Amino acid sequence: MTDLATLAWTTAELGTAIEALARKCGLAPRPVQVAAAPAAILQNSDALSQWIQAAAEWLGVDAEPLAMPYHAVDQFVRGAGPALIRLPDQEPASFLLLIGKTRGTVSILSRDLSIEKVRAEVIRDTLCCSLEAPLAPEMDRLLEVTGISPRRQKMVRAAMMHERLRDRQVGDGWLLRLPPGGSFWLQLRHARLPQRLLLLAGMHTAEYVLWILSWWLIGRAALEGRFDHGWLLGWGLLLLTLVPFLLLTTWLQGVLAIGGGVLLKQRLLYGALRLQPEEIRRQGVGQFLGRVIESEAVESMALSGGFLGLVAAVELVISAIILGVGAGSVLHVFLLLGWIVVTLVLSWRYFERRRQWTNARLQMTHDLVERMVGHRTRLVQEPREHWHDGEDQELERYQEISTKMDRAAARLTAFSPRGWLLLGISGVTYTFVTTETAPVTLAITLGGILLAYRALRRLAAGLWNISDAAISWQQVAQLFQAAARPQALAPPIFGFSPESLPSDGNRKTVEAHDLVFHYQGRGEAVLHGCTLSVQLGERLLLEGASGCGKSTFASLLSGMRLPNSGLLLLNGLDRNTLGEDGWRHRIVSAPQFHENHVLTESFAFNLLMGRRWPPRQEDLQEAEVVCRELGLGELLDRMPAGLLQMVGETGWQLSHGERSRLYIARALLQGSEMMIFDESFAALDPETLRQSLSCVLRRAPTLMVIAHP
Repeated sequence: MTDLATLAWTTAELGTAIEALARKCGLAPRPVQVAAAPAAILQNSDALSQWIQAAAEWLGVDAEPLAMPYHAVDQFVRGAGPALIRLPDQEPASFLLLIGKTRGTVSILSRDLSIEKVRAEVIRDTLCCSLEAPLAPEMDRLLEVTGISPRRQKMVRAAMMHERLRDRQVGDGWLLRLPPGGSFWLQLRHARLPQRLLLLAGMHTAEYVLWILSWWLIGRAALEGRFDHGWLLGWGLLLLTLVPFLLLTTWLQGVLAIGGGVLLKQRLLYGALRLQPEEIRRQGVGQFLGRVIESEAVESMALSGGFLGLVAAVELVISAIILGVGAGSVLHVFLLLGWIVVTLVLSWRYFERRRQWTNARLQMTHDLVERMVGHRTRLVQEPREHWHDGEDQELERYQEISTKMDRAAARLTAFSPRGWLLLGISGVTYTFVTTETAPVTLAITLGGILLAYRALRRLAAGLWNISDAAISWQQVAQLFQAAARPQALAPPIFGFSPESLPSDGNRKTVEAHDLVFHYQGRGEAVLHGCTLSVQLGERLLLEGASGCGKSTFASLLSGMRLPNSGLLLLNGLDRNTLGEDGWRHRIVSAPQFHENHVLTESFAFNLLMGRRWPPRQEDLQEAEVVCRELGLGELLDRMPAGLLQMVGETGWQLSHGERSRLYIARALLQGSEMMIFDESFAALDPETLRQSLSCVLRRAPTLMVIAHP
């Protein structure tokens, strides 16, 4: 049996191991140095996981922590890769680097960078040994008493172990993958989509070659008067040969559609989370809904249009070859090329009409959703006779634009293929009248014309879909591009936990010197020359009139916005040194009520979304303790599912004060060393305010409260 300990990497080599695994698996890590992992990360699994994720992010890859319950160990070992696994009960701690599974064995990257093949059962037994060993004697005695035959004992033992240890955690694992904001082409290559696209093109070409051969065979037999069983048998065999090609092309289309759609949605979601507050603060819910709709259109239209365009290209090439060997070869080839240009011109005109129609539709959607959101306010405050002002004019304009678009679509989808059919038959007629043409040559030319007609139908439909996708892309391109924006990264020593810095009670937590900030498009600065120094453990109250910049200053401190000038330090380090995540882990903010939200999920998710999800048992216990300290115990007792009760728009409705305390609890549970509460206590009655403030003062290491004087 292979000794896995000889293939494992030590904690000090963990940074090098992550880089080597990423490079071996084609994840293209950044050429940066990763310092040796400190021994302190082994004190608990959270610190280890944070360091590994920070080290991977420093290298430009993602390390996703994966839970490994006993019942899923086999699936993880056989399916994970590239991945890291910590071997249990090993001193010093050691890690296995899994590349992937090949032919029943798992490829492991050893310390000398060679690849070793190990049976999956060996890795599984090593991981589960410490859990199974205490139960083994009991299992043996039970099997002996029951008299189960020796050949069935192994299967029965495995089933009993599975029932006893089903949900027990076996160990820690991390899956390496490309970051959503990385090179999209590299993501496509890593998912093997370009290779499958080439294979799809090859399958389509082979399919049409066989299809043409089959009809050439039956056509030649008919024209030469040799219609016997041999010709029919050959024709039938060629048609049967098409079946596996059709099945394979259908499967490849599904794989490409699903794979490309997943990568696109993942990148758009990541890009949405990377948008800055200033980019979305002037957009309403209707515009966000329009973007969601258009993102779906990009995926469906681009993929379907791409497939149709690919098939049409194959058919047009084949039809051009057929026309080239038929009657009037040069004439028909040039006619086909010219008609393709006409089709492209018609598609461009449709694109322009479609873009105008989309802009009008999105504007109407935006206006309608905004009116629906503010419907109650309009009923109360707006005169009844003005409720529908401008709606008739908008509908008339929309109808006019729709009519123009429909005409352009009809020209593209109907005139393009049918016009070619008339043009091609006219060319055949001219050739037939002016020259002596053999029946076989004439039949070949007619076949090429019909195949080109079919190809142009597909091409028109493909260009239609691609035009729609291109227009929809204009709405979501900002999200796609935002995913690739450079992000401030920190070395792992600063990125994995606040405790990585020395804990000196006299040190300054935050230092701000001459901060200046102004909103985009405004000449006058909101903040000018702001200077502040906050010691560890201090409690600050920031007061000021409405609109004086208190919330803007808080967003600078918490890292939500960047100052235009000035110096801002956290524990003596700037944002570029700590990285975006490292900064936000150390300073957490509970924004104003209108900028904070209750998501349609469980109450526990809304509490722990900034801490960890899925949660551990201790997370849920601490969340309940904090809620009861904030006076939410009665709410938890009322809700049938307690912390697991669904809340939000379609769930349990929370009052204004309950929402405010949920936001406070959410910030406290993140365990940051400085917490900022922006008017978080404004909606609380005096007794609840006293109780909530007492909880915050006990739990916040360093505190800043923003309020009106």
